[in-house]
Amino acid sequence: MEPTVSLAVCALLFLLWVRVKGLEFVLIHQRWVFVCLFLLPLSLIFDIYYYVRAWVVFKLNSAPRLHEERVRDIQKQVREWKEQGSKTFMCTGRPGWLTVSLRVGKYKKTHKNIMINLMDILEVDTKKQIVRVEPLVSMGQVTALLNSIGWTLPVLPELDDLTVGGLIMGTGIESSSHKYGLFQHICTAYELVLADGSFVRCTPSENSDLFYAVPWSCGTLGFLVAAEIRIIPAKKYVKLRFEPVRGLEAICARFTHESQRQENHFVEGLLYSLDEAVIMTGVMTDEVEPSKLNSIGNYYKPWFFKHVENYLKTNREGLEYIPLRHYYHRHTRSIFWELQDIIPFGNNPIFRYLFGWMVPPKISLLKLTQGETLRKLYEQHHVVQDMLVPMKCLQQALHTFQNDIHVYPIWLCPFILPSQPGLVHPKGNEAELYIDIGAYGEPRVKHFEARPCMRQLEKFVRSVHGFQMLYADCYMDREEFWEMFDGSLYHKLREKLGCQDAFPEVYDKICKAARH
Repeated sequence: MEPTVSLAVCALLFLLWVRVKGLEFVLIHQRWVFVCLFLLPLSLIFDIYYYVRAWVVFKLNSAPRLHEERVRDIQKQVREWKEQGSKTFMCTGRPGWLTVSLRVGKYKKTHKNIMINLMDILEVDTKKQIVRVEPLVSMGQVTALLNSIGWTLPVLPELDDLTVGGLIMGTGIESSSHKYGLFQHICTAYELVLADGSFVRCTPSENSDLFYAVPWSCGTLGFLVAAEIRIIPAKKYVKLRFEPVRGLEAICARFTHESQRQENHFVEGLLYSLDEAVIMTGVMTDEVEPSKLNSIGNYYKPWFFKHVENYLKTNREGLEYIPLRHYYHRHTRSIFWELQDIIPFGNNPIFRYLFGWMVPPKISLLKLTQGETLRKLYEQHHVVQDMLVPMKCLQQALHTFQNDIHVYPIWLCPFILPSQPGLVHPKGNEAELYIDIGAYGEPRVKHFEARPCMRQLEKFVRSVHGFQMLYADCYMDREEFWEMFDGSLYHKLREKLGCQDAFPEVYDKICKAARH
């Protein structure tokens, strides 16, 4: 009883404090209190519910039986929208706060919301090496199931809550992308409900124009209802090497070299300053040296980026064996390094041992409770951006990031970009090695202003034929946006499929210049 009474007293004192100070004051200036007392327990409940639900649905094999019925319901909603005069654009009915993107989708309030309740794994075909899933299946669901039966996705993006639909309609990347490309490049088929309510399946050989136009389209060509994705055999561990490198020229040369080596299953870099980085290379293996086993995903373990930084501080190379699922979600507990700004003492050993099992808070709940004042503060004093640039421009790009925003650590993730039709492809006719430069945190450049600084960064990315991930705030005007992305196939299909009156253009859906 005593712990219960203590918690009740703490909760009462907190509510009294909120009453005196005001909820907005607490959410802005002492957010960790609200996150620790409310959002962490609530996030844990969410996770348990969705894990149990996914397990039961898969074991009962009910998802395939219900899938066609749910798709017919989506078609019915679209046809009813047409019969009612197609007065507004359509969008999915999923609340904006549930998405991992930090952007607030105001269009949800004005568009016709089509309810899409598709969150299950439909089939795992190990003979064809394909998994068929619904769009709201998360990466946490995928790894929990596939790893348990000895399979995995070739590209499995980091955060647990990222969904298949978001990774297709937006994009996704992981440290294996130097071998396999972006998430869209491991997909073999998409199933969609179009603007007229019809159902279509597209592959590289069937309705191929639509297949290549769907990625990065942000749901503006149709509603995704299922996807088929390649799977490969998994092994139990990742044998991961840590190499601290100093000097920007040496960092770029070493990182490029390791990214070109196909024997590396995984390549990743963490840049802690302009001339200090740790480069990590890994291979999957079933063998392990017990003395070097590091179950980095355990709740009491140090946050991964802090663990990696120790190799830099001690100036030593390292070798560790990390369980495969722990490796895939190595940045999840600390949301890369964003959680240190929300819970400053989150990596403290005492906090990890006592409360680490509830970490991280769900990004969706953080969005839901941030309030308009905090959202504006984040927008003006916080950066969350992924810029994709050719590997040959890495050194120039890092100098630009330093000058324009000065955020560290920086995530470096290489990927191969095939020469295929669609919104994103290399400038030439051959595949090219690119790199994702991820900047997440508070800019330390003097007199930082979000709009001019980000527009300067976007200008540089366009100049080297790079791309900006569309989950983040985008400040380009329409002409600049279509200079960055190839809209030829996209616009052709929007006209052919009657999308102009059904869905907003992707620019109008995601860019700040269009939304404000």
